[in-house]
Amino acid sequence: MSPTWYDVLGVDRDATPDEVRSAWRRSIADLDPSDRRFRSANEAAEVLLDADRRRAYDASLPAGEEPVPVPEPVPVAATRADERSTTGEDPAGRSGRRLPVLLLAVVGVLAVATVVLAAVVWFRPHVDPDEVDTAQSAAEQAIVPVLSYDYRELEEDAEAARSYLTEDYQEEYTQLFTVISDNAPRTEAVVRAEVIASSVVRTSPDAVEVLLFVNRPTTNKQVTEPVVYRDQVTVTMVREGDEWRVDRLQTTPAPE
Repeated sequence: MSPTWYDVLGVDRDATPDEVRSAWRRSIADLDPSDRRFRSANEAAEVLLDADRRRAYDASLPAGEEPVPVPEPVPVAATRADERSTTGEDPAGRSGRRLPVLLLAVVGVLAVATVVLAAVVWFRPHVDPDEVDTAQSAAEQAIVPVLSYDYRELEEDAEAARSYLTEDYQEEYTQLFTVISDNAPRTEAVVRAEVIASSVVRTSPDAVEVLLFVNRPTTNKQVTEPVVYRDQVTVTMVREGDEWRVDRLQTTPAPE
């Protein structure tokens, strides 16, 4: 039986959107974006945080299906120790020689010290935790005007978007928006971005990378009922003065 999206995030079938959102953030907190589990967690959240898609997904599940328990992996070291204790294998291994007890103790202490040091380096925040939260909130606020526009108010929309961008990224944004300005009046396009969820992906000494799920209801002169495009947007936030601003963003379609 294949795990459900609920299993992937470790939540119950009746989990609230806030519970799903929190579980998603926890799931990807320590994962690299290239990790398969990172992508699976994102796909799960995309479905479960969208009310319509979640209803359709729930309807596709067998009635009364329970989440599939995911067994905890057994540490390799523990497994080998158990095998030695049950088989009576000589701890000296194939060589038949035992290392001196004192040397083993020293090696053990050094190994523990190395792990602790690695953990300290790995988990040491590059940016103050309060600043990370501020950067995440700034990303959520910025992405709405940056990805939204109305063919009747293009100049105002562009100016509003630029106020959330770094000076360097304003130049790139202007080039991109030129394409929109050329086409939107002809098609009478209107795009309104909506943030569904966000999570901090990683931090560095001078930047915070935030992943956002964004819906973009879109209309034009041929489509009067909004068509909702769903995207995953990775935003790099950097400090300029007292404010966090968008320095780079990458948009990819969310998995269906």
